Amino acid sequence: MTDSTRADAPLTGGRLWLAALFLAAANFIAVLNMTIANVSVPNIAGALGATTSQGTWVITSYAVGEAITVPLTGWLAARLGAVRVFVGSMALFGLFSAVCGLANSLGLLVVARIFQGFSGGPLMPLSQTLLMRIFPKEKVAAAIGLWSMTTLVAPVVGPILGGYLCDEYSWPWVFFLNTPVALVAAAFAWQLLKRYGEPLARNPIDKVGLALLVVWVAALQLMLDEGKDLDWFASAKIVGLAVTAAVGFAAFIIWELYERHPVVDLRVFRHRGFTVSVLTISLAFAAFFGVNVLTPLWLQSFMGYTATISGLATAWTGVTAIFLAPLVAHAATKTDPRRLVFAGVVWLGLVTLWRTVATTDMGFWDVAVPLMVMGFGLPFFFIPTTGLALASVEPREMDSAAGLMNFLRTLSGAFATSLVSTAWSDQIIRNHAELVAVADTGAGFAGTLGQSGMAPDAVREAADYLLTNQAVMLATNQLMTVIGLAFLVAASVIWLAPKPMRVVEPGAGGH
Repeated sequence: MTDSTRADAPLTGGRLWLAALFLAAANFIAVLNMTIANVSVPNIAGALGATTSQGTWVITSYAVGEAITVPLTGWLAARLGAVRVFVGSMALFGLFSAVCGLANSLGLLVVARIFQGFSGGPLMPLSQTLLMRIFPKEKVAAAIGLWSMTTLVAPVVGPILGGYLCDEYSWPWVFFLNTPVALVAAAFAWQLLKRYGEPLARNPIDKVGLALLVVWVAALQLMLDEGKDLDWFASAKIVGLAVTAAVGFAAFIIWELYERHPVVDLRVFRHRGFTVSVLTISLAFAAFFGVNVLTPLWLQSFMGYTATISGLATAWTGVTAIFLAPLVAHAATKTDPRRLVFAGVVWLGLVTLWRTVATTDMGFWDVAVPLMVMGFGLPFFFIPTTGLALASVEPREMDSAAGLMNFLRTLSGAFATSLVSTAWSDQIIRNHAELVAVADTGAGFAGTLGQSGMAPDAVREAADYLLTNQAVMLATNQLMTVIGLAFLVAASVIWLAPKPMRVVEPGAGGH
């Protein structure tokens, strides 16, 4: 950096908010692409002559690519410069998005999605740390609020937007949408942020650590994505992936702790505030993701909602969160953030427990209103927890800390997705069996239907339909109970963090 005074001077006025807009847009499209393709899988598979099961590789490939590069963010930023990595990742993300849309075979699409995931991984943590570097001290909380809201709203918007584009246009537009946003943001971000250069660390490449990271993360992500379809540990493939992930993870931890120039700086976990904050984020985000996975599954599979209408119902969570975010960001600078986190996560837990009395005759607003109320708690959870985590580490560790925090948050979401979808299916089967046993106790149930003039086959079908619906509703409420209790556990964890002695400084994210 040749002119440290100019480089450290914060952007002001319109240039500051323009830079913030492009950084937030980068994070938004990176997170959006975790969910936007989910509802598009049947369309993609049909158009490319693949089965729906093969089509899920469109989701898995992106998740694997992203999961590998997110924890590498700190190392990449130190070696190449945070701004260069961010701008380069943004441009490549737009390029590979275009390749995805132009793909004429599933194989090409999967390869393009892997590279899209590689490119998208650094966007999340670097958009976060660069926002905090360019904002003056008194507005850092607003920067955290802006980033946090894009992280929380994007997964909700993804299914709505994906469903709309597939219904009204065609599946390539799910990917083409990213290209102009990414390329324009990359160009403007470079012009606005290139002044924020920093000395580069030309450390040797930790090849062993990098190889171990790729192996265990890829094995774990594949296991989580394919476990349900292959009946988990009844499958030799899942067992093999689990063993590979476990051995690779153990070897990775040992190697990185003793490597002089590690590819992932695990030493940031020596800060208790960071460790506890990340644990709280991971637990609460897993619970939140569980709700986000379970609600559309229930609405689309058994309540007759389309992907778009289901998305509109769940979108209310993000709407209310956006309105409260600025107030919470300001409050986080005036009060102990642990109190805000505790209150916010307890609120999420209580609202989730409120949803355990759902019934099959609920209308749209009966579903949407609790989700709308739930949104009030999200800013209290996510904004101060993120700020507390990054305020607990040294400024030179900021990019590594942000990368690890985003990695563990994403991983917790993947765990929650697999766990909730498997537990829900298993619980439906158990509930159905119990309800059949109850219905068969005394012949009145089928007899009542038969007396209405229905044929025996129709009676059996109607009875099974009614029992299945009730089994699904019971399973949904039972899982909501478990998720609600998980929120309450996550809320209590935050008190293990020490009271913060500082807030994140505007220079955060440097090396």
